[in-house]
Amino acid sequence: MNDTKSPSIGRQMLNKVPEVIIYFWIIKIMATTVGETAADFLIGNLKLGLTNTTLIMSVLLIITLFFQLKASKYVPRIYWFTVVMISVVGTLITDNLVDNLGVSLVTTTIIFTVAMLATFAAWYASEKTLSIHSIYTSKREAFYWLAILFTFALGTAAGDLIAEGLNMGYWKSALMFAALIGVVTIAHYGFKLNTVLSFWIAYILTRPLGASLGDYLSQPRDKGGLGLGTTGTSLIFLVIILGLVVYLTKTKRDESKVVE
Repeated sequence: MNDTKSPSIGRQMLNKVPEVIIYFWIIKIMATTVGETAADFLIGNLKLGLTNTTLIMSVLLIITLFFQLKASKYVPRIYWFTVVMISVVGTLITDNLVDNLGVSLVTTTIIFTVAMLATFAAWYASEKTLSIHSIYTSKREAFYWLAILFTFALGTAAGDLIAEGLNMGYWKSALMFAALIGVVTIAHYGFKLNTVLSFWIAYILTRPLGASLGDYLSQPRDKGGLGLGTTGTSLIFLVIILGLVVYLTKTKRDESKVVE
C-alpha cells in the first residue's frame, strides 16, 4: 500500500497536519522552547512540583488530543496547542525518569530512541508510509502523535545530555543542533535526501534545539543563560506562536491537501 491508495483502517478525513512551510518550522521550534520553559515555570515558579505538574499537564494533553482526534480536518489552534502540550509532557516524562527515578540521561536517550524507532517501524509496517501528507485516517494520526511524543521526550534527554551532561553549554548546543539541521537541509535540497527521512530528522533535531535555546534564554547568567527567566521566555514565545496561529487561521496558507 502507498499514499495513492485508500487507507484500510481508520476514519477517512482531510489531512490533519499543516503543510510544511517556513511557518511550520518557526512555530515548531518555539513550541519546543515553550515545552522546556513552561515545564520549569510550573514546577519552580508556581511550586507545583514535578509530580503534580506531570499529572495536570497529562490530563490537559488527553483533553486536547480528544479534540484534535475528533476534528475531521486540520484546525491550526487545536493542532498547535496539541503540539505545545505534547512538548511540555514530553519534557516532563524525561524529567521524571531522570529526577524522580534516577535514570541517567544516557539511558533515557537510548530508551526514547528505541521507542521512537519502534513506533516508526510499526507505523511503516502497518501503513507503508511515514509521510505526514497522508495523515487522513485515525490510525495514521495515532501513530503520528505517538511518534511526536517520543521525539519530544528524546529531544529533551539528548539536549540535556549534550548541554549539561557533556558540559557543552546551552548556546553551543543550540548552535550545534542548528548546524545539524542545516546539514539535513543541504542534503535534502542539494543531494536529494529522501523527503520523508529529511523531514523526520529535522523534526527530531528541532526539539533539542528548542530546549537548548529555551534554557539559554531562561537560565541565570551564572549557569550560562541570559537570565530572562522561565516566565518571560514562555510569554514571549507563546505570544509569537499565538500571533502566527491567528495569521495562519485567517490566511489558510498552511492547509495541506490529501494526496489522491
